[in-house]
Amino acid sequence: MAVKLRLRRMGKKKQPIYKVVAADARSPRDGKFLEAVGIYNPLTKPHTIDLKEDRVNYWLDNGAQPTDTVKSLLSQKGINLKRDIAKRKLSDEKAEALLKSWQAAKEAAAQKKTVKKKKKAENQEAKS
Repeated sequence: MAVKLRLRRMGKKKQPIYKVVAADARSPRDGKFLEAVGIYNPLTKPHTIDLKEDRVNYWLDNGAQPTDTVKSLLSQKGINLKRDIAKRKLSDEKAEALLKSWQAAKEAAAQKKTVKKKKKAENQEAKS
């Protein structure tokens, strides 16, 4: 049985909330699934991603293939980086340094994005 980690749509019309589930590849999007491993809410600012990291790793270790969107979510949470570090068998100090530098880069990018949005809003306001 081919298992995929994918999104299952829930919520009201025009207000989606997604469950990240491990499901048989042949089952429909909102159909039967094996286990729910997290929740993704794209409507909050910034969007929220809650994943059970140990269960995600369990399914990935047992051959589950994440869809493109779920792969992106895993990267945003740093799970892909942690798995890569574990595969490389780096020392604890190097692993911690890599994780800290990744988090710092992620925070810097988020801050840069908010500054850019503020400047754009000020320019729009000045033109009006």
